[in-house]
Parts: sequence; structure tokens; C-alpha cells
Amino acid sequence: MSRTVVATAYGGPEVLEVIDQDVPPPGPGEVVVEMRAIGVNPIDYKLYSGAFGTDPAALPVRLGTEGAGVVLGVGAGTDPIRVGDEVIVYAGEGAYSDVVLAEADAVLPKPDSMSWESAACLLSSGGTAYEALEVAGVVEGDTVVIQGAAGGVGELAVQLVVGRGAVAIGVAWPVHHDFLRTLGAVPVLPGPDLAARIREVAPDGVDAVVDTVGTDEVIDQSLALGAERDRIVTTIAFARAARDGFAAIGGPNEDSARIRREARPLLVDMAAHGGLDVVVGTRFPLADAAEAHRTLQQPHARGKLVLLP
Repeated sequence: MSRTVVATAYGGPEVLEVIDQDVPPPGPGEVVVEMRAIGVNPIDYKLYSGAFGTDPAALPVRLGTEGAGVVLGVGAGTDPIRVGDEVIVYAGEGAYSDVVLAEADAVLPKPDSMSWESAACLLSSGGTAYEALEVAGVVEGDTVVIQGAAGGVGELAVQLVVGRGAVAIGVAWPVHHDFLRTLGAVPVLPGPDLAARIREVAPDGVDAVVDTVGTDEVIDQSLALGAERDRIVTTIAFARAARDGFAAIGGPNEDSARIRREARPLLVDMAAHGGLDVVVGTRFPLADAAEAHRTLQQPHARGKLVLLP
């Protein structure tokens, strides 16, 4: 039996409930994981907000894509995974649970150097940041602007840009500038005249832009920076991308799934060896998932939100 958070209707966080759910024994290629920490991501509340439709047949909506925990059981064909292994799980759905049944190929060994909370929050934001850089074609020597550089995706994008030997210009409010410098970024203040401020730190221009903010103002500023449009990537502004001819990522497609799948072991390896740091913010008990979602939808302190079973 597992406590599981589901959305029983479409709407706001008030539709979330904690239910008891049976966990079947693992079949071939499956593992059962007792969760120690669960990552909270914007997609989690969008699934029941109505943003992707309100099909009654899809209710209740099982929430959560990522977490970390200890293997409780294994099915046939899951070598080298063993009971007792500490693992990172990319569940796809249903991670807001005490215990999760997952495909074995969605489980990776958790590095000893990572906390449960950091491990639980690595793969979703990290996969998004990695895909953005792949789509933008970021290579050594590039100059890359990251809009929303202090956010969950932004701060990982900064680290991945620096790891590729490129220059990261991080657009964020002054309170985050010292933090961005520790990541190796050149911080720049957002707002009017952004292009002029970026020209001051990058007089030779910029090669690519990663947008994690998505407002019309930020998109207009990004387009004005002079990068080729196929090297401007947004994680949010899908309508603007379709209208203005730049790239958007995050929709369900085979290329996206392949890139993110390939990214996972690379991200874990980087995190294990100190090349990638996940900033963890507020922790919430699993039963307070609704409060976590209210916090997620409002301006909040830097760092990924985490549920603790």
C-alpha cells in the first residue's frame, strides 16, 4: 500500500487528495522503489489545471515525474539493479507516492555524493536544460544568454553552458547575481534596455538564447539580441515560437524523448563528479503537495521544491 497524491478533478491545488493505493509486485523489467524525496515541477500542476484539456476519463490524474529512493523489489531482467540500491527514478507519472512501481530503464544509481533531495530534482529540469542546449547547438566558444538564469532550469542551463566551454550570460535580478557568478555566469539585470546591457558584456554579440521565462517582453528582448532564430529556444512560449519562427521544447515528440533519455546518465555523472549542482529550496511533507503547488505558482525563494514522504 502506498500513499499517493492525485488530482480528482480539474482546477487548482484544492483538487489534490492523498489516497491509499495498492502497489503490485514488480513484473519483468520493473522495480519497486520506496521514495525518499520527490521533485516538484511546473508540469505537475499544469496536468490538472486544464492547460492540456479536461478529459474526465483521464481522472484521477497521477502526479509527479521524478524522485529518488531505495529499491524494495525487482522483477526478472532488471540486472544489475538489486534490492537495497539507492536510485534516482524518472517515473513519467505517479512519483508523488510513498512507493513507486517503475520501469527498470527509468532508474539510475544515485551517486553517494548527492543528497536525496538533489537527486530527486535533477532529471526533469536537467533534461530540459540539456535539450535546450542541444536544440540551440551550443558548442565551445559560444556566447549564450539564459533568460531566467536563477530558476530551476536556468541555473542548470548555466552550468551546462559553462561545462561546454561556452560563455553563459545569466539574466536575473540582482539578488541572484552573486549566486550566478559562483556558477561561472556573467550576470545581467533584466528589464528595458537589456540588449544594451548585454552588448556591454558581449560586444561581439551572442550566438544563442535559452528562454525559461516566456513573457512577451522577454521574448521580444531575446529576438532583439541578434542570434539566429534556430538558435533561440524557449521552454514556455510555444505560441510565440510558432508565430516568430524560433524553437520551443517540452512537447511530446520522439526527438525530445530521445535527447532527454540520452541526457539522464550524463547529468547524473556530472552531478556525481561536481560538475552540476542542484539547488534545493523548500521541503514539504507529501501530504502538503497542494501547498507546494501554491508556492510553485508564486514568486518564491531560489531552489527546487521537494516533497518528502
